[in-house]
Amino acid sequence: MSAPTHRILSLGAGVQSSTLLLLAAQGEIPGFDAAIFADTSWEPAAVYRHLDRLTGIAERAGIEVVRVSTGDIRADALDPAHRFASMPLFTLGPNGERGMARRQCTSEYKIKPIKAEVRRRLGHPHPRRVPAGVVAEMAIGISVDEVHRARDADVGYMRNVFPLLDLGWRRTDCLRFLAQHGLADTPKSSCVGCPFHDDAFWLALRENSPQEWAQAVAFDHAIRDGSARANAEGHPLRGQFFLHRQRVPLDEVVLRPRPQPSDTPGCGPWTCPHDAPVSVMGHGEVA
Repeated sequence: MSAPTHRILSLGAGVQSSTLLLLAAQGEIPGFDAAIFADTSWEPAAVYRHLDRLTGIAERAGIEVVRVSTGDIRADALDPAHRFASMPLFTLGPNGERGMARRQCTSEYKIKPIKAEVRRRLGHPHPRRVPAGVVAEMAIGISVDEVHRARDADVGYMRNVFPLLDLGWRRTDCLRFLAQHGLADTPKSSCVGCPFHDDAFWLALRENSPQEWAQAVAFDHAIRDGSARANAEGHPLRGQFFLHRQRVPLDEVVLRPRPQPSDTPGCGPWTCPHDAPVSVMGHGEVA
């Protein structure tokens, strides 16, 4: 097995990846050549503030934080000239059929730009072939309670490693560690307009972040009849899209927050806590 030439952290800026960055900065685990944050351009403002804070910690430890992006997920979805990378929107068919669209956004806006940056750092950007034996080690923030998400890389030039598993740490251990070092307010990483948000998130957004709430409401209205490009090309959606699982306009939903564990995970490039959904409605979805 070839020795990796680069050691990289997949930095989602959530609890587990923030823990790994802090552990490396303090010398508790081997350091990283770089920490890569894949930016969808629609994370909550709290995530960007936290990322700035992490960047300062990393720089003082000699770790480069790199922000990569393939575009603005919100703007791209509303652009008739842009290909729509399907989000897991809730669907309502013409006869009341209820489903969800296929999730392509994680692959397109998180995994794809990270892989591109890794190839660039290895000296073999796409479409150049990465020679056998040229490998980067990719540290991923998966804790013991999420061990089922730990998988080998699907490309030969990356080797996934899971330092939290080696330490035997659970997510609660990460939360305790972050609190001990002044990072108890580490947010969950996810797009503002992610359909997987629960009512507690939507209510907090409406009450505490009116600008982001307005963005989500406007986006929800804009995607009602499908992607802008498909409609421009004369392929309207057979039914309707919604951000909320009740399948009514977001600003008309009666939000009823339910008690939820405070340590539920957010969405990382390799660790989205939701299974891939399906749909029966067309526009690129699968049955």
